[in-house]
Amino acid sequence: MPLIRPSRFDLVFAPCAYLVGCGFLALDGTIPLTPRVLGAFAVACLGLLLRTRLPVVGLLLWPLAALLAPATAFSLPMLLVVCEFLYQLVLTSSARWQRPVEVSIYVLTVGVAVLAAVQRPDWRSGLLTALGLVPISLVPMWWALSVRRHREAAEAHRVSAEQAQVIAELDRQAAVTDERNRMARDLHDVIAGHLSAIAIQSEAVLSTGPEDAETTRRVLRSIRENSLASLTEMRAMIGILRSRHAEDPPTAPARLSELARLIDSARATGLRLDTSVDLPPHLPVAVDLVAFRIVQEALTNAAKHAAGAHAAVTITWQEEQLVVEVSNDLTGSPGPVPGGGTGTATMAERAEAVGGWITCGPDGPVWRVHAVLPLVAVPA
Repeated sequence: MPLIRPSRFDLVFAPCAYLVGCGFLALDGTIPLTPRVLGAFAVACLGLLLRTRLPVVGLLLWPLAALLAPATAFSLPMLLVVCEFLYQLVLTSSARWQRPVEVSIYVLTVGVAVLAAVQRPDWRSGLLTALGLVPISLVPMWWALSVRRHREAAEAHRVSAEQAQVIAELDRQAAVTDERNRMARDLHDVIAGHLSAIAIQSEAVLSTGPEDAETTRRVLRSIRENSLASLTEMRAMIGILRSRHAEDPPTAPARLSELARLIDSARATGLRLDTSVDLPPHLPVAVDLVAFRIVQEALTNAAKHAAGAHAAVTITWQEEQLVVEVSNDLTGSPGPVPGGGTGTATMAERAEAVGGWITCGPDGPVWRVHAVLPLVAVPA
C-alpha cells in the first residue's frame, strides 16, 4: 500500500489548529491543561494531517481522543476539529457514497446529541445541550453540499463550453473543406474550358492546308497560351484541392467580371453600396476566383449584420498584388459581430490558398475586410 503523505497545507494547518485550540482551553479555564488533555487534543489534531486525503480516518481519531480525556469531548476546540472533518468528508466523498455519508452524519448527530443530553442533571440543560450540538455537525455538512453543488455546476459549464468549442471547430473545418472543394470545382471548369479550346484549335490546325502557314502559326500560338494557362491553373487547383467527391457537380466559375451582378444583388438587400474597381490587364484565374469569393462573403456578412448600412467595395492593384477591401458601417444593432462565424476562417483559407493574406475586424466606426492577393503564380 503506498504511503499517504499529507498535503503541504495540512502540515501547516494541523499544528496551527493545535496551538490555537490549546490557547482557547487555557483562556477558558474550565478544563485544566493536564498532559492527558493536551495529549487527547493532540490525537484529535493529528487527524488533521489526513483531512483532505483520508477524512474518514481522521474523523475516527476523535472518539479515541474523547476516550483519553472525556472532559474535552464536547469542548469548542474539539468540536471545531470534528466540523472540519465532516466538511471535508462530505466535500470529497464520491457520488456513490454521498448519500450514505449524509445519512451517517444525521444518525451520528442525533446519537451524540442524545448522549450529551442524558449526561446533564436535568432535562432543560440536556435539551439546550442537544440543540447546541446539532448545528455544529449539520452546518458543516450543508456548507460542504453547497460548495460541492457549485463546483459540479461549474464543471458542467466547463464541459459544455469545451463541447461547444469542439463543435464550433468541426463546423469551421467543414466550412473550410466545403469552400476548398467549391474553389477546386470552379478551377476545374476553367481548366476544362482551356483544354476544350486547345482541342478545337488543334482540330482547326489539322484541317488547315500547308499553304495557310500564317493561320497555322496563329492557332499554334493560341494553343500554347491556353496550355500555359491550364498548367498555371492546374498548379493552383492542386494547392487548393484536399479531397474531391466525384459525385459533386461542377459549378460555374465566379469571376470579377461578374462583380456587377453581385453588387446589384447586395444593393437589393438594402445596402447603400459604393464601388471602385481597377483590375490588372492579366488576372490569374485562381486569384480572380478568390477575390470574387472574398467580396461575396464580405457583402453577405454586411447584409446580414448591418442591413441598410453604408458599404464600400474597393479593388486596386499595384505591382504584383491585387488589393481587395470591403467595409461597412457598424450599426450597433444587436446580434453577432460581423465575421464572427466561419466566414472569416473561409476567407482566410481562400487568401492563403493563393499565397495571400487577409485581415478582418473593426476599424473605427466601420468593419473592414482587407485582402492582399499575389498576381504571380504560387507553386503547388
